[in-house]
Amino acid sequence: MFQRTLRTSAAAVVLTLTAACGASAEAESSSSSSSSSSSDLSSVTLRVGATGWKSEEAILKYAGLDDTPYKVKWNLFQGGDLQLQAIRAGALDLASSSEIPPIFAAADGDPNFEVVAVQRAATLNQEVVVPKGSEVTDIAGLKGRKVGYVQNTTAHYFLYELLEQAGLKWSDIDAKPLLPNDGLAALNGGGIDAFASYGTSIITAHQQGATTVGSGEDVLSGNFLWSARDSVLRSPARKAAVADLIARITRAYAYVRDGHEDGFAKITAEATHQPLAQARKDLLDAQAQRPTVARTVGDDTIASQQQVADAFTELGALKEKLDVRSFWTTALDADLKKAL
Repeated sequence: MFQRTLRTSAAAVVLTLTAACGASAEAESSSSSSSSSSSDLSSVTLRVGATGWKSEEAILKYAGLDDTPYKVKWNLFQGGDLQLQAIRAGALDLASSSEIPPIFAAADGDPNFEVVAVQRAATLNQEVVVPKGSEVTDIAGLKGRKVGYVQNTTAHYFLYELLEQAGLKWSDIDAKPLLPNDGLAALNGGGIDAFASYGTSIITAHQQGATTVGSGEDVLSGNFLWSARDSVLRSPARKAAVADLIARITRAYAYVRDGHEDGFAKITAEATHQPLAQARKDLLDAQAQRPTVARTVGDDTIASQQQVADAFTELGALKEKLDVRSFWTTALDADLKKAL
């Protein structure tokens, strides 16, 4: 049930990216480490992951903060788990994810990445939904039913926690690991009775008539992690570029909150194919719940992820206890504090 073998589609994404830019990026990484200083970023190219839609790229452009002195190549994935797979395959330099994907990426072998910063953000649109017309009205009603979930992501975690809160065990449901798009298709086609997912997949599910039976809003910590490849941390220039990019995203969200919500809501509505009013409400609700800001690594953020890892150990998804501190670093703290 808990095998972590890559799905064919996931592997294809990673292998395609690796073939396209892996070898050249390794060469670039080596050369930039030796020939660039932290004040010369013109030779740096960062390959950065995004989930759902390229919201970070869009918000930087909207706020006029996309004029970076280094190049950024944004790559879109269906989940943070696929971003971490891409980092391990050498196809990404920087991944953004919830607390969960780095846990499984590290547990699968010696990680070639480290968590370098935390982005505090909203935990809305993290839900368990059932299709239109379903007789299920709460999590307890999922007992004995087929429930899809996005494996090794927030959906995996909050589904487990919601089941526990309802007095159910993981074994009380017929759990089906699915990617977001596959899960939506299965939900609408009757292949599953419920689906635990996040972001645009939940927005789309509601547009198709789905209703919410459980939410991860108060289950999740709101800590979203930036993970960088080891090669990035060995280069002063690349480290400085990563810190600058993360800080720019924080400033871009501050710009939106400073009376520019309507314009970014329009961009979001177009990208996610939802009504403008709904996109605006979601944006305002998200920033009201937890404004999007970056922060440096702290003992509290490491402890938060350790709690999540321990839950997966109890669930049986991890074979043995994992010390998450082993793949966190404060190496970016000085650069990020300066950039912020």
